[in-house]
Amino acid sequence: MSVNGQKGWYWLIALLFLIGLLWLLGDILFPFVAGMALAYLFDPLLDKLEQWKIPRWIGAATLTLFSVLAVFSSILLIMPLLHTQILEFGVRLPSYLSSIQAKVLTLIATFQPHFTETDISTIKKSLTGLINSDVMTWLGNLFSSIWGGGVALLNIVSLLFITPIVMFYLLRDWDRILEILDGWIPRKHLPIIRHQFSEINYVLAAFVRGQISVCILLGVFYGAGLSIMGLEFGFIIGLVTGLVSFVPYFGMLIGFVVGIGVAIAQFGEWGPILIIALIFFAGQFLESNFITPKLVGDKIGLHPVWIIFALLAGGTLFGFTGILLAIPAAAIIGVVGRFGILKYKASLSYSDLEK
Repeated sequence: MSVNGQKGWYWLIALLFLIGLLWLLGDILFPFVAGMALAYLFDPLLDKLEQWKIPRWIGAATLTLFSVLAVFSSILLIMPLLHTQILEFGVRLPSYLSSIQAKVLTLIATFQPHFTETDISTIKKSLTGLINSDVMTWLGNLFSSIWGGGVALLNIVSLLFITPIVMFYLLRDWDRILEILDGWIPRKHLPIIRHQFSEINYVLAAFVRGQISVCILLGVFYGAGLSIMGLEFGFIIGLVTGLVSFVPYFGMLIGFVVGIGVAIAQFGEWGPILIIALIFFAGQFLESNFITPKLVGDKIGLHPVWIIFALLAGGTLFGFTGILLAIPAAAIIGVVGRFGILKYKASLSYSDLEK
């Protein structure tokens, strides 16, 4: 076997070992991966603090303390409101569904002359079964999967206590770690690999750091707009819609369905319902045409379909740890894939096809 063949097998074995490790220890690794993600996000700010002659360990401790205080402040200030609204929403959900059912049946009665009695009976049974059974079962399975997928009490505690420790040490030693990793790169391919890592860092930074700003702005926009319209639970619906908007179109779609459902149950007129719908469409229009192009950029090379697939695949295979690793993996595969295609087009194999 040639040397290149042996190297290929080494990389394949290393990749399989990493996938197996994630498969076995996915939930345990979550606070560590979260600490790595925070260290990556705050490293540019720490570099600026170093330029101001602030020792790196002091800057790392300050940023870690700031992150911890921000999280606990959010828990103390926002979480009680969210907790109350979520519980109240769960209590009112059956009445919302019953109200929607009654209005849908009224709408069906309007078109009753166009249906037979058998059709009407079938529609009513299907709608009643959907409202009373399928939806509740789906919601129950959703919360069960979330709980079983990593948000158990032990993981929450480890997230609050282990993640800051991991974040501090990685921030403090970030440059040293990169220097060690750089020393492992084969000297022959050093410029190419460095360039590829630079591309990956550009794509990842542009998407993640920009998308965080996009989610916050959308959450404020939706929450404020729905609350001004007087929609019940408008704040929580809008905030969650914004926070889930890192999944392209999915966040807006979920918020739209829930918001319109609550609006139909709450309001008796079409006017407020249409305004609620316009708020969601306006948010999607602003996000697609102004906010995302400005904050994220349109040349990062991560297609929305590829992002959705990566998040769903990562979450399905490795739980919340997979969701955190999905975007970095998508960025790496995207950059390496484009590089491979360029190399292929520059090769004789591609040239022979043209002949």
